[in-house]
Amino acid sequence: MAERSQNKPSPNPLLKTTKRKWVPRRRGWWRLFGWTAVCALLFLASLWLVPLPGEKGWSTVITDAEGTVIHAYLSTDDKWRMRTELGEISPLLQRAIIQKEDRWFYRHPGINPLAMARAFTRNIFSGRRTSGASTITMQVARSLAPGRRTYARKLLEIFRAFQLELRYSKDEILQMYLNHVPYGGNIEGVKSAAVLYFQKNPWHLSLAEVTALSVIPNRPNSLVMGRDNDRIIAERNRWLQYFREQGTFSESDIRDAIDEPLGAYRHAAPQELPHLSYKLKKSGAPIIPTWISRNTQFKAEKLVKDYVRGLQFQHIRQAAAIVIDNRTNRVLAYVGSADFKDSTDGGQVNGAAAIRQPGSTLKPLLYGMCIDKGLLTPKMIITDAAVNYGGYAPENYDKKFNGYVSMDYALSHSLNIPAVKSLRALGKDAFITQLSSLHFRQVQRDRKKLGLSMILGGCGTTLEELTALFAGLAREGVYQWPAYTQNDSLQPKQRMLSAGACFLLDDILSKVNRPDFPLNWAATEKMPRIAWKTGTSYGRRDAWSIGYNKHYTIGVWAGNFSGQGVASLSGAEVATPLLFRLFNTIDYDNEKEWFQQPAEVAVRAVCPVTGLLPGEHCEQTVTDYFIPLVSGTQTCHHLQEIAVSADESISYCNSCRPATGYKKLLYQLYDADMQAWLAERHIVYKKVPPHNPACETIFRDAAPQIKSPQADAEYLIERKNPEPLQLVCQAGSDVSKVHWYINNRFYKTAELGQKVFFVPEEGPVKISCTDDKGRNKDVWIRVRYMD
Repeated sequence: MAERSQNKPSPNPLLKTTKRKWVPRRRGWWRLFGWTAVCALLFLASLWLVPLPGEKGWSTVITDAEGTVIHAYLSTDDKWRMRTELGEISPLLQRAIIQKEDRWFYRHPGINPLAMARAFTRNIFSGRRTSGASTITMQVARSLAPGRRTYARKLLEIFRAFQLELRYSKDEILQMYLNHVPYGGNIEGVKSAAVLYFQKNPWHLSLAEVTALSVIPNRPNSLVMGRDNDRIIAERNRWLQYFREQGTFSESDIRDAIDEPLGAYRHAAPQELPHLSYKLKKSGAPIIPTWISRNTQFKAEKLVKDYVRGLQFQHIRQAAAIVIDNRTNRVLAYVGSADFKDSTDGGQVNGAAAIRQPGSTLKPLLYGMCIDKGLLTPKMIITDAAVNYGGYAPENYDKKFNGYVSMDYALSHSLNIPAVKSLRALGKDAFITQLSSLHFRQVQRDRKKLGLSMILGGCGTTLEELTALFAGLAREGVYQWPAYTQNDSLQPKQRMLSAGACFLLDDILSKVNRPDFPLNWAATEKMPRIAWKTGTSYGRRDAWSIGYNKHYTIGVWAGNFSGQGVASLSGAEVATPLLFRLFNTIDYDNEKEWFQQPAEVAVRAVCPVTGLLPGEHCEQTVTDYFIPLVSGTQTCHHLQEIAVSADESISYCNSCRPATGYKKLLYQLYDADMQAWLAERHIVYKKVPPHNPACETIFRDAAPQIKSPQADAEYLIERKNPEPLQLVCQAGSDVSKVHWYINNRFYKTAELGQKVFFVPEEGPVKISCTDDKGRNKDVWIRVRYMD
């Protein structure tokens, strides 16, 4: 047993050693694998967590309706860096750039390991940098944070290339490359190069032009377009041969590209549409696409410039115009001044956006609102006679009064007093609220300051606002702020007037037999069929003419940016001829389409004296448009049957009429303002005899009404040059004279309607008016003198 145990073989030491070392080695591999996984996860996390440098600031670019760049501004770092959108990268441009710069672009993860290895080997053996291996993604990383080329910088570019590939699509990376690639000087990006060298957008570049541009970034200082075109052609053709060998493009395309000459040079950046471009630039967007039609814009600019040149001898130096397509609500042309580069009268001022007094251009909206409120119809009569509303006494443009006028006559002849009366009937606040809702910003700001004079131009508006307003008339009362850019297409719509009211306005404003038809419009020139309204501001500082048809609305302003008034400046004689010429140029053959009568408008017979439905004594009628269930249904009573004595010396009312000894006659009754108007013109009319002096009822209730000064009002008067106040009253038709008293002291006896003035004392003042029948009325005012 002992021998057997002694002869027992001992364990193999080699086997024991192998077992002891095998376990630690396995654990080491797992440890290495774990650390590798942790590093990979940290690397992936860093790709997400480490911020990428942002893209540099863009040049602001304004484009027309076709996408052509018409105005561009430098970026904040004074570079021409125009943003290229994905849709602007044509397949030709994409193939050429990828084939030349990085043909494995769509297959690698941001770096090309084989290309890097090849470049590293070549650089080691040559002892200098002879080959690069930067992919398009790596070039984008370098352009986002440029710096000295070192191996550490290259490692950083590789890291950022992975970041870019993780965060962006391949097409987006290609877009970033084309946006930042340098083309010499301060030009960056293929769009900037295409616009400044070839004056076209990237998608319009030919194969020869694309290839010529692609060789510049490698040597931007030695290959300068316009200076080194022969060398650029040689380098271009070398790459075209490479494209031929690779089969990138067809043989015919390569042959045409090689034969294409290169005459490009650096042009100035586009500077068209200066006023609107500057206005839109404030939005901060890199690309602002407008709806401007270059053809329409060029025509409008030339017409405005040539027309104003002919007004220089009248000291009228500026004009502005806006053209809106009524079918799409797009602004097709925008002219802010006659010449942007003319500094003699502020050519860089934007006359289309400047706040000016609108003259009479707001009257169509007012009358349209009165129609929709049932206050007026075209043939309804308004008195055009002297009025005084709390010290405000409006006058017509020609300083004359016309007596009884119809609404359509008042609008077509732009009479002021009927407009003021209509605004008073409608309500000033309702009119201001409507204008505020229609983007009249200055009116909104001044709403507490405005009075009845606003309808005659006593407010602030712009040509933009007025042209948009009239475009709403052309669209049957549907208002929408015009689309200046292609991002404005979803502007909200609102109904400002009914289609029926707009049709009535169209009919009135399209008549040519009116005083604001330009006298200097030559008979040989074609008269466009349009509806239009003119306006002339106080002091003849602004001339307006705004017209429309089914297709277009055009607004015109003329004057001086300095605010200088000119005696010959008027909407009819200065602004309207330019309006007509713009329509004849932009929409010459526009006779075929016109506004049709909507179903909501009907025709009825009315009395020609009042425009109301005929009464029992109306002998004649005329036809008038009206809107059923909206227009008023009041019956005419302009002729009234009045009981008079047998000798027609006195009249009776129902209270004092005797049982016998009287007769009934028809008399036309006139308001006090019309009585005064008739008396001033010595027009004889059949007057109602004085009322029965024995009647107590009429003398108790028919006291004269003092219209001026206004009761309980405060008047401020300059002490050095005191301006007298006018005494105005309204009395019955049986009154011929009135007696005025100031602070219970007799002042003056006057004929009814006679103008009477007085200079009041400071402090409270009592004013009394007694008619020749003994009826009396008192009012109190307060007067304060200013030094």
